[in-house]
Amino acid sequence: MANPAAAPMGTVDRTLRILETLATQPAGLPLAELAAEVQLPRSACHRLLADLVRCGYVRQLREMGDYTLTTRLPALGLSFLGAAGIVDIAQPIIDRLADVSGELVRLALVDGDRLTFVAKAQGARAGLRYDPDMGIDVRLSCSAGGHAWLMTLSEERATELVARQGFGSPREYGPKAPTTFKALMKVLEEDRKRGFSLMVEMYAPGMNAMAAPVLRRGEEAAGVITIAGPMQRLTAARMLELGHPLVQAASELAIAATSSPLLRGRAARAA
Repeated sequence: MANPAAAPMGTVDRTLRILETLATQPAGLPLAELAAEVQLPRSACHRLLADLVRCGYVRQLREMGDYTLTTRLPALGLSFLGAAGIVDIAQPIIDRLADVSGELVRLALVDGDRLTFVAKAQGARAGLRYDPDMGIDVRLSCSAGGHAWLMTLSEERATELVARQGFGSPREYGPKAPTTFKALMKVLEEDRKRGFSLMVEMYAPGMNAMAAPVLRRGEEAAGVITIAGPMQRLTAARMLELGHPLVQAASELAIAATSSPLLRGRAARAA
């Protein structure tokens, strides 16, 4: 299989790489650092930035200063999700599960070969609040959401998706993250028997999480709903207690999804 990273980048690829990099740097980046990050000559990076500034997607904080995203790009994403009815459908269900669990609850949608967080509710009112960035692509091999999706797929398809994304560096994740396909498939089999994924210190040290797929009988998963929190509160026993309300919330989302053009489109393609 050809390595996509080895393929020559066109203008669109370069522009998207700049936008994706700036999306992780709300304080902005100087031209030299941004050019190095996206592996472009400074002159080429500057030309693309000038086009993005002209179109209103990027602004320069001061003359000869750092570049940062404007709110135009996130506004587009919110408009898309709003028009698709995702937030209106999901937020009440997510809010209720957050109240029951007292932890961070998130919804991630399947988008082709990716799983991306699009909505959340924070149930923790005090103490440590776990709240990673939204809009990121989920690491499939060691996240509760990734496992909840993979457990609905064939072993061949799950292996293909993880191989494409990679396991990542062990030091970037929790000490119990699976690092081989054999270990991963064993965990997924346990998840299938349970009906939801459950992980202890796989995604991050000291953090636990669980997730259930959003799917209707005979259809592919449209997304996953997750609960995550510090292991002192979200213990293995507590996660087992939350299994029923989690699966119930996922079932409600699956039924409600038929009124969303975005999710209904996924269901139609899966039929």
